[in-house]
Amino acid sequence: MTPVSGDLGQDSAEQPSGGYVGRFAPTPSGALHLGSLLTAVASWLDARARQGIWLLRIDDLDTPRVDAEAEPAILATLESHGLAWDGPVHRQSDHLEDHDRAIRQLRERCFACDCTRRELHGLDRYPGTCRDRGLPLDGNALRVRAEAKAPAFIDRLQGHVDASNRTVGDFIVRRRDGVASYPLAVVVDDLAMGVNNVVRGADLLENTAEQLLLMRMLGIPPPTYAHVPVIVEASGVKLSKHNRATAIDSRWAPHNLAAVLSLLGLEAPLDQVGTMLARAVGEWNIAHVPRARSLAGFFALTR
Repeated sequence: MTPVSGDLGQDSAEQPSGGYVGRFAPTPSGALHLGSLLTAVASWLDARARQGIWLLRIDDLDTPRVDAEAEPAILATLESHGLAWDGPVHRQSDHLEDHDRAIRQLRERCFACDCTRRELHGLDRYPGTCRDRGLPLDGNALRVRAEAKAPAFIDRLQGHVDASNRTVGDFIVRRRDGVASYPLAVVVDDLAMGVNNVVRGADLLENTAEQLLLMRMLGIPPPTYAHVPVIVEASGVKLSKHNRATAIDSRWAPHNLAAVLSLLGLEAPLDQVGTMLARAVGEWNIAHVPRARSLAGFFALTR
């Protein structure tokens, strides 16, 4: 996974030789909830069933939301549920120089923008307000000129995803504070770690178009994607840290695993965590995961 330009590199220890390399990348803004455990389990099972590598990255760029207690809590939860990762824990903040190099490569395609979130609230796409204003690049957000249609791609679970009937609006690649945006950071981080298979929540499916466009601009081969359903509350709201979803109680790890394995289409008789996971690896077939963007029934699976 080396970009055509050769300007962006990989961690030497993580360069894949054609094998499966997956990852789980939680944000350290709070403890894991059942929805994040479902994504972690699906990603881990997919890697282990294909004799692959499963990496852990802490996505810590959004520093105002970082909770100092969250990362150790996340690691402890994964460990108590038997989800061992390969190698060291990675962090987005490890890749700041890579982010900066990518932004420099994109600079000629970018323009400065000083629009506020309030000014853009309710708009489906950026209306091009600052495209021709010639604002200074320093001290403002940078938006990339997204001239192309949204790329179509094949998702291993959701199937053919075609958003080519819409143009992706000019999107931010560097925030006003100088930090890389999520779409840029995740593309560069995955490249640096050698990730070639991404299993993540279907709530990120719409973001994939921006990431694919960035990969095209940077000369990066895209990974294979599989977007698994997210768990929603009875109201239809996604379980998330932002919505203060209940943190996982690791004392009930077998019950938590049984809940998410059932939602992923697997039989999940209660047993020791290691036994349950070993059985799930042998039975794993991503085609058996419900092909949906969200899953209800969360309350029926809790104690």
